Amino acid sequence: MESTLSIVKPDGVSKGLIGEVIKRFESAGIKVAAVKMLHLTKKTAEEFYAVHRERPFFDSLTGFMASGPVVVMVLEGEEVIRRTRDLMGATDPKDADEGTIRKDYASDIEKNIVHGSDAVDTAREEIRFFFSGLEMI
Repeated sequence: MESTLSIVKPDGVSKGLIGEVIKRFESAGIKVAAVKMLHLTKKTAEEFYAVHRERPFFDSLTGFMASGPVVVMVLEGEEVIRRTRDLMGATDPKDADEGTIRKDYASDIEKNIVHGSDAVDTAREEIRFFFSGLEMI
């Protein structure tokens, strides 16, 4: 059993896609172990995306992530990291496969509806960033 973090980003929340994103994960047999809605501050977004601090898109990304509410969730299942990333599609929706969340709903590479951890170690760190052990089933 593997765990990962997923975030419905501010554009997904404002477009009313929270249920659709969760439905796609659950329909694929992925279990939601924890979920909550937050409004990140710019500082919190900068802490979460610190790995990208030197990248040219850092300020824009963290500003966007602090621009409205997000829904963070812990997902569980066999090979859940790979499976959720397959369901999300490529980061740039122009490169995403048909039927993926990003192809169907994203407007650009930054406003791409959903975030998902990319590796087991990253998932562990990202989950701890948002959730305590008491908040997960």
